[in-house]
Amino acid sequence: PAAAPHLPPFVTAPGETDVLMVAMGVFLLLAVVGIGVFYFTLHSIPERMAHRTSKVQFEIVAVLGLLALLTHQHIFWVAALLLAMISIPDFLTPMQTMALSLQKMASDRGRPLDEPLEPVEAQSLAEIEQRVELQRREEIVDRTLPEPSSEPPRRTSEQLSEERA
Repeated sequence: PAAAPHLPPFVTAPGETDVLMVAMGVFLLLAVVGIGVFYFTLHSIPERMAHRTSKVQFEIVAVLGLLALLTHQHIFWVAALLLAMISIPDFLTPMQTMALSLQKMASDRGRPLDEPLEPVEAQSLAEIEQRVELQRREEIVDRTLPEPSSEPPRRTSEQLSEERA
């Protein structure tokens, strides 16, 4: 006989379903979907880490992750991961505090912030220093002078004892 008495299990009889091909098709489909899920999960690691950071830092990390995903340049993903791992200090809050303090100091001087400055004529340094000194003295006098009151001044105990004597 030219043929073996039995056929191997991977050979399908005519008219029947090829079980091995169907199993391999299902396995291949599940493998592609599983690898895709793993790939996208791996690419989202920097974004998930950056959720705890500021909005600007999160957006930069997200853009770097998207660039890495679409261009297949791994350096973008590494940069996103490193940026997500560090915490960028908050520079805005101290700057806003300083700006508010300066605004308050400027408004305490009595000149509104929107009022333009007076043009300064060319002067010598000595004239400018003299003018600044006069302004300082006026401020000191303004601070030390008591507010005018409608009540007569009160007499001290020494004055009362002198009047009695």
